[in-house]
Amino acid sequence: MALKLALFLLACFLLASTRVSSDSEEAFTEAAMAPYVPATPPALAPAPHKIIDTKECVGACKERCSLHSRKNVCSRACLTCCSVCKCVPAGTAGNKETCGKCYTDWQTHGNRTKCP
Repeated sequence: MALKLALFLLACFLLASTRVSSDSEEAFTEAAMAPYVPATPPALAPAPHKIIDTKECVGACKERCSLHSRKNVCSRACLTCCSVCKCVPAGTAGNKETCGKCYTDWQTHGNRTKCP
């Protein structure tokens, strides 16, 4: 019985004291020290609706002003901007810079941006 216990303790000691081979240890260290790289890059602003014919403005402006609290005011301004600038930003708000200076710099008489 004592011999079995001594062999068991010796086997446990040998298992605990053995080292992993250097190749796998280096691979583990390299993996742990590698810099974090995100899986996908963050999305930039969505592409705007480039308008060729002014008839396309109606659908693009309807989408742009769909969540606006004053849809008629938004649509009227959007249609004016679309017919002149030939562009409507994607989405329901923001992304104005994707349409360029014509869309971003146009202002009302009260110095507010005209295009929604």
